[in-house]
Amino acid sequence: MISTLAPVALLWWSVPQVLAGPLAQRLLLLPILVLLVLFSSRSFSLMHDCGHRSLFASRWLNQVFGFVFGVVNGIPEHPWSKGHAFHHKHNGNWDRYRGPSALLSLEQYRGLSPLNQRLYGLSRHPLMLLPGGFFYLVIKPRISLILALVDLIAIRLKGPAAAPPKRYQPTRAELADLVANNVLVLTSWWAMGQWLGLGLFWSCYATVMTFSAAIFICFFFVQHNYQGSYASGTEGWSYLEGALAGSSNLELPWILNWFSADIAFHSVHHLCERIPNYRLRQCHERNSHLLMDAKRLKLADIPGCFRYILWDSTELRLISLTEAAK
Repeated sequence: MISTLAPVALLWWSVPQVLAGPLAQRLLLLPILVLLVLFSSRSFSLMHDCGHRSLFASRWLNQVFGFVFGVVNGIPEHPWSKGHAFHHKHNGNWDRYRGPSALLSLEQYRGLSPLNQRLYGLSRHPLMLLPGGFFYLVIKPRISLILALVDLIAIRLKGPAAAPPKRYQPTRAELADLVANNVLVLTSWWAMGQWLGLGLFWSCYATVMTFSAAIFICFFFVQHNYQGSYASGTEGWSYLEGALAGSSNLELPWILNWFSADIAFHSVHHLCERIPNYRLRQCHERNSHLLMDAKRLKLADIPGCFRYILWDSTELRLISLTEAAK
């Protein structure tokens, strides 16, 4: 906790310090922002571990620090973890879970107009990770709070029938986490704006949140969307196959493994989500003889993964838009 949260506080403290000096000193702002992006990514990975109740042996400590990391990243941990648990429960079953990009099936895609097909491809382009990342951490949790409160008020005034039937209804615990997270996040935004000035704070904060979210969304995407990934329907789906053949393992430099809390060892993580990040590498290496066929990706392979944005429900595989046009 100290190795992650203390540097985040120190780096934010250093922002006005370096800007108060000459030009050469002000140029240090760029490496500070890069480090804040990396530490924000690590904070999210540790929040992810807390959601799996794996970072600590104590359930209470996982809840406390999961909430803390959720505030650091601007996203409520408890509702997020429940949605992420659904992904683990159904990984590889593309009938039930279509990934963070909500991919379409080939049949659905072919049912779109030519304009909507182009918009679909554009919205899944790698560059969309940047506006998507900003939306994911800065905007979406606030919208979730507003919608939850609107639904709650409507239910209190008019009864359960007033709630939109297709909208997810948070539990009391999730709603409490959503409210508490937003109160602290919005308060921190106000306080940081008062301290640094609104312009400086938001230019730095938006940059950090955008790029850190882009990194972990990118990692999540390529760990399940790649050529040959297990892409079953509900019938015949296997949890074991989803873990071993539907999760890739990234070959990263050691420094990126540290900042991503070893989530690159993803097959083992899907086999047993209770393994803490600081044991994933060891578990992966101890069982490497059983993981010989698990997909391994290098950093250079990542751009190619973004071609696989359609699910062919007939052939049970992920395909590209080029293949869909044939």
